[in-house]
Amino acid sequence: MSGLKVLVSGASIAGPATAYWLAKAGAKVTVIERFPALRTGGQAVDIRTAGVSVMRKMAGLEAAVRAKSTQEEGISFVREDGTPYGVIRPTGNSDQQSLVSEYEILRGDLSKILFDMTRGNKNINYIFDEQIASMQQSEKIAGPITVTFTNGTEASEYDLVVACDGATSRTRALGLGCNGGDQIVSTNCWSAYFSIPQDVLNGSKIGQGFNAVRGRNISIGSDPEGFSRVLLMCMNPRDKPESAVAFREASAKGNDALKKYIAQHYSDVGWKSSIALKEMMNSEDFYASEIVQVKTPTLSKGRFVLVGDAGYAAGLTGGGTSLALAGAYILAGELSKHKGDITAGLQGYEQQIRPLINKMQMIPPLITTILAPQTAWGIWLRNNIFAFVAWTGLVELAQRYIGGGFGDARAFPIPEYD
Repeated sequence: MSGLKVLVSGASIAGPATAYWLAKAGAKVTVIERFPALRTGGQAVDIRTAGVSVMRKMAGLEAAVRAKSTQEEGISFVREDGTPYGVIRPTGNSDQQSLVSEYEILRGDLSKILFDMTRGNKNINYIFDEQIASMQQSEKIAGPITVTFTNGTEASEYDLVVACDGATSRTRALGLGCNGGDQIVSTNCWSAYFSIPQDVLNGSKIGQGFNAVRGRNISIGSDPEGFSRVLLMCMNPRDKPESAVAFREASAKGNDALKKYIAQHYSDVGWKSSIALKEMMNSEDFYASEIVQVKTPTLSKGRFVLVGDAGYAAGLTGGGTSLALAGAYILAGELSKHKGDITAGLQGYEQQIRPLINKMQMIPPLITTILAPQTAWGIWLRNNIFAFVAWTGLVELAQRYIGGGFGDARAFPIPEYD
């Protein structure tokens, strides 16, 4: 792969990971990011199964992730007065994790770790405040892609263009010749993340979650720095797609309108929602989005390819970060394996990553019922089942019904490359 000229769009997690592996194989990589700087904060993400295997192949990454972990020691669902129904803790076994990951880290922290691991590499160049304006490649002859940019970077030819810019990827639409939303599959759920200055759990390292009817959940965790991180997750019935329309309409109007919509939607939830919603209105790190999956008929077209959420966002299953790390590793491995035959390398990448995608995107029928029941009866039943599972220690059995990301790492093998 020596001398291969590659353009990567996106500098969150998939982008720097892809740059790491491609540069390691000898490619010259340019990474562009449409924001003027790395985005910090964001929600907590987990590294599991195949993601752990790849992480351990990246020198120093496992130690860096542990050093920046959220330090959460368990999770519990609570009553209105804060009394827990039970606590589920990590297993201590990174190959068979519980609902609480051994490697939970804020998305922004993981992004910075990967950026710091790659920015000093002479084969990797980062350009911020830039994005692709157009791409042109021959439909008949396999050859370089001519790329133009929106903010002044000189047009250039690249042997390969990799889209790593998230589920709503603009680059995907350009590369596959489709509309931006064509490959997006709604889960009819949305989430919001923000921090509040108060440590409402008084330093507890056990995260707490509370549910209200109509699929509304609020979860709070204490940050080691002395404040609280809040997650609001609303899971609408999957047979009522119109339920997410109001969220999309508010989102289209900007953060102020979206905050007002969420505050109104959660106004009668109870527990600690009042203080959370009050602080949300002034939050500077507020982020909210619809939870979606991305399903494409193919991951590449000519010399264009998708990695991470841009090609296979996992949605509710919790496997997005692990898929991004695995995808970056496998793409570089297959390109190296096929020594100069980019077409064969991209075909190999698709063949190797597809089984992982299929497993990690599988949403079990009961997942929304477990995470956010719609009725008071459903909440009561879930809470008591949770209490039983926590008391008996039957976490391994129960989590099989949550999603592929909570499975045994041995069920998610990754190829070995020279």
